[in-house]
Amino acid sequence: MSETPKLSNIEKIKMAGRGLRGTLAESLLDSHTGAIREDDQALIKFHGMYQQDDRDRREERAGKKLERLYSFMVRLRLTGGFLLPQQWVAIHHAAGAYSTGVIKITSRQTIQLHGIIKAHLKPTLQTFHHTDLTTIATCGDINRNVLCSAHPAYSPVHEEVFAMAEKICAKLLPKTKGYAEIWLDDEKIYEPDSEKDELYEDRYLPRKFKIAIAIPPHNDVDVFANDIGLIAIIRNNQLIGFNIAIGGGLASTHGNPDTYPRLATVIGFVQGEENILNVVYTVATIQRDYGNRADRKFARLKYTIDKYGVDWFKQEIENRSGYKFKKAKPFQLTERADSLGWYQNHHKKWHYTVFIENGRITDTEMVQLKTALLKIAEAGIANFRFTCNQNVIVSDVEPRHKAGITAILTQHGVINEHESVSFVRQRSMACVAFPTCPLALAEAQRYFPALMAKIELLLEKNGLENEKMIIRMTGCPNGCARSYAAEIGLIGTAYGKYNLYLGGDYEGFRLNKLYRENLEEAAILKTLDDCFQQFKKHHQSNERFGDFANHYFFNA
Repeated sequence: MSETPKLSNIEKIKMAGRGLRGTLAESLLDSHTGAIREDDQALIKFHGMYQQDDRDRREERAGKKLERLYSFMVRLRLTGGFLLPQQWVAIHHAAGAYSTGVIKITSRQTIQLHGIIKAHLKPTLQTFHHTDLTTIATCGDINRNVLCSAHPAYSPVHEEVFAMAEKICAKLLPKTKGYAEIWLDDEKIYEPDSEKDELYEDRYLPRKFKIAIAIPPHNDVDVFANDIGLIAIIRNNQLIGFNIAIGGGLASTHGNPDTYPRLATVIGFVQGEENILNVVYTVATIQRDYGNRADRKFARLKYTIDKYGVDWFKQEIENRSGYKFKKAKPFQLTERADSLGWYQNHHKKWHYTVFIENGRITDTEMVQLKTALLKIAEAGIANFRFTCNQNVIVSDVEPRHKAGITAILTQHGVINEHESVSFVRQRSMACVAFPTCPLALAEAQRYFPALMAKIELLLEKNGLENEKMIIRMTGCPNGCARSYAAEIGLIGTAYGKYNLYLGGDYEGFRLNKLYRENLEEAAILKTLDDCFQQFKKHHQSNERFGDFANHYFFNA
């Protein structure tokens, strides 16, 4: 008799969770603690939240015999990063009333609020709900926010591709009614038969599942960093289908060589809307059935594919879906950065991309960014689109409103700030890290701007200030700011120390490699200065820094 496969504790919690309900309702009513019950901490992720605490104050509170200062991060589900003006207003006021006040744009084209105490969770989610916003399935072992190339001026087929992202999102949503019961006060009736979920069953996926759609030549979504990457194939301004790539994922674990970042593998071309939806759904079912449910470090799709082989996985998709892949079509990706400033699309509407360092929307003495965006939203004259580079596009602006929006952005210092942002800073990105992320080993978004200022001086010293290179920092090896897919990646190993990775390509087809370990700031700057000097002396005309580093420093 075959032995029952061992399951991780999270798997048992999911299956016993009664459609993701667990004991969340009881946890929320417990006023003796700012936390929720341990099992519920796993289930609440599926509802779009993480329990966190202020790590800056752990020692102080421990000394006073107080429990940790618990709060919650709440993340919205915004397919393709799209937001209506009235939704922006609601988020702005929810951020002020219930969170730290900072609106944080993530690297996955949505926003999250931090510092929400337990008693404010339900009011926050109900505020969102009143403007048709939800947080369901933005965290947890489930399909996350579906990404799509953000800028409508990139391509005349943007609307068609964006619609595909919405359809994929809808097809892979969970069927549970527990979210509405717990947060929106719907009638509390748990009837498993009425919530039967053919995709997720009662166990959901082994780990998180990410999907992105790129519109060549733009790779702003980092399409190969996702479990499923769809590359739109466009001929004569007509969308003819998608190349599909599978098995991307950037997380690894320090000291465990069996874990690794991986870029997705292109396996073929898919034509027809129903076929695309069917194939994407089928990939999720295979991962559901074959993914590792014993060890979460190896539970992502990339490990399933590498265990069974790309050819086997492709054949299994064809067997289950009934669709036989066509040969992948040629495509080019040339740019991952956002196009800042005003651009007009084929509908004659204008779009202004605002640079937002590390995605933090707030007001400072010099730039009142948060106030400016609120004024635009309150006027109802623009939509908003978030990018995977943590910027926001003031979008779909009629020509008659362009001057008014320019005036608001200028009045609040936004446009003046953009004019002074270096090429390298425009392309930089950092994860949240301290003080809220429980996985952080080192600083990222709080520290990165100051480090970038010193790197900018090194580039200027070496006559490289006009180089457009991609630099990213994460506070741990989980790669939320996609540091493994940067030309220069800094990955935290301990407080104040980082591994330095070099040699990723500018376009997103190649991962970088470990160059130096456990560097403090002085060593990072010295090493980069040496690298920049070598690049200045020896690189070929039009050669990118990442390509130069890949062959010069690693003898590739």
